[in-house]
Amino acid sequence: MDHGEFRDPRLVPLYDAEYGWGRDDDFFVSVIGATPAARVLDVGCGTGRVTLGLAAAGHRVTGVDPARASLDVARAKPGADRVTWLEGGAEVAPSGAFDAALMTAHVAQFVVGDDAWSRLLADLHRALVPGGRLVFDTRDPAARAWEAWNPADTRRTVRLGEVEVVEWTEVTAVEGGLVSFTHHYEFPGGDHLLGSATMRFRGEGELRTTLADAGFTVDAIHGGWGREPIGAPDGEFLVLAHRGRG
Repeated sequence: MDHGEFRDPRLVPLYDAEYGWGRDDDFFVSVIGATPAARVLDVGCGTGRVTLGLAAAGHRVTGVDPARASLDVARAKPGADRVTWLEGGAEVAPSGAFDAALMTAHVAQFVVGDDAWSRLLADLHRALVPGGRLVFDTRDPAARAWEAWNPADTRRTVRLGEVEVVEWTEVTAVEGGLVSFTHHYEFPGGDHLLGSATMRFRGEGELRTTLADAGFTVDAIHGGWGREPIGAPDGEFLVLAHRGRG
């Protein structure tokens, strides 16, 4: 299944079991925290880890995601009543309603096509107030993170209650800035589920150009979760921008 780890109810709980709060979450909460009680749009919120963290910090948060199974998990968590949850992408967000927007967990990389990326940036621009901030993460293609996405380096066991699930990842194609891969999930009893996806690795120049074309001004691009310069070992582009006044 495409994006099965987000859409298949059997796989979605594994995401929370595997990925807890980390340095990336601290980074996003810190950036958004520069505006107290901000109205925040979390695009691709998934199961709501950062979304709920921002709400607990006193922000007014709207989480949007196209995967209903992930939203169902998010809505069932403690504190979920503090968040407005919407099914879909940035296109479902109201206009001029947010002081800040974010995309975490490399959500931006799942927007593959040029037209789709342009539409997303246009929707984010529309949803933000003039001067509103945009923050997101995307991997630096120079770090070649996909080279470690192989069964030997990614094989792990994740416990879900009393069940142990064996997972691994394999890259199936690399072409230009596109990297396709498949996640494998082996359940007790022999069930073997798959989640496939393609990610777009955009370079710094492309990010700056497309953001400018969409009416954003780039304030900074960091290379690591401690706000290190580009080229840091984290292998990230952490993009901070704001919507122009026009």
